[in-house]
Amino acid sequence: MTDWSTPRTSPVSLRRRESFRDRALDRESPLRRLDWVLILAIGGLCTLGALLVWGATKPNQVAHGLDPNAFLKKDILNIGIGLSLATLAALVDYRTIRAYAPVVYVASLGGLIAVLVPHVGATINGSHSWIPLGGGFEVQPSEFAKIAIIVLMAMLLGEQRDSTQEGPDGRDVWLTLAVCAFPVLLVLVQPDVGTIMVLGFVIFGVISLSGVSSRWIVGMLLVAVIGAIVITHLHLLKQYQLDRLTSFTNPTKDTQGIGFNTHQARIAIGSGGWFGEGLFHGSQTNGHFVPEQQTDFVFTVAGEELGLIGAGFLVVLVGVVLWRGLSIAARAGDAFGTLLAVGIVCWFGFQAFENIGMTVGIMPVTGLPLPFVSYGGSAMFANMLGVGLLQNVYMRSRT
Repeated sequence: MTDWSTPRTSPVSLRRRESFRDRALDRESPLRRLDWVLILAIGGLCTLGALLVWGATKPNQVAHGLDPNAFLKKDILNIGIGLSLATLAALVDYRTIRAYAPVVYVASLGGLIAVLVPHVGATINGSHSWIPLGGGFEVQPSEFAKIAIIVLMAMLLGEQRDSTQEGPDGRDVWLTLAVCAFPVLLVLVQPDVGTIMVLGFVIFGVISLSGVSSRWIVGMLLVAVIGAIVITHLHLLKQYQLDRLTSFTNPTKDTQGIGFNTHQARIAIGSGGWFGEGLFHGSQTNGHFVPEQQTDFVFTVAGEELGLIGAGFLVVLVGVVLWRGLSIAARAGDAFGTLLAVGIVCWFGFQAFENIGMTVGIMPVTGLPLPFVSYGGSAMFANMLGVGLLQNVYMRSRT
């Protein structure tokens, strides 16, 4: 008599399932060689980011009779494309990428130059940093320039460490600074002070940890201070950028003018309490008091609607990403992999600190997004490429 209570599985299906399980459990399986802690942290940040973007944009979309989920859908699309780019960056051996570092660098210079060409680049929020692609899509070449600089620096400074020398000599450092100067100057012309700050920190971090003498570290710090003074006194910054610095140094001076954004941001974060007012229920967010909440000031949505617990969890996830990046750098099989991971950690770490810091008043306001959280295609794509490179080094450095 046939027992119909137990579903039958065909021998072919059973063999396929067992084959997939065996491949997944195999020590050489790519699934076992991934850094799953890093993947889970990135997944958490992207999920939180999508919710915060949704919470920041839905009330305004509803008020104007538009699709309340439009920004959420586009953000999910950006995450999906970013995951594809991360997979591609992880599959190609990073030692092969090393050989094409000059090509990546030249391509990034081409993008930065194209932005400055009349009728090609576009100005958004005071920075001429975008290239419209049509259909409501734009690309920001300076985001991808961060990766190009990191890859090229790791190649130039890692060669000597892989040889008999303990670290790069003076010629290597000068060459590295020279090639970094071109993209930095192009970004300065836009002008995009936030990206300049990120690039400066990345350059300083990679060179400092490449094994150079302490004289180089002190010298770079002095040059940074002198450069900031010269830029300020030669009026190379636009008036709105100077106003942002003034607002940072004296946050209570003009809370109804230039200091309005940061003042409202602090109110939004402070009103969330321990557990927040709930997604879509933030009074500051619903009242549109804080501008650019889905991009630059997305952390204010976390503070107001998810509270200290939710915002703190977001910060913890960022910390996990940085911890895993440093662990990957420490166990890399060569100097190029180490410096590549170090550069990405410097990039993510400083940008997250600057973005969160400007919302709580400990850093000046810039146009830097919060990695993996803020809305934006170019930033998400570049961030995911960075994660893919970290996974790349991790997969090929395990013993």
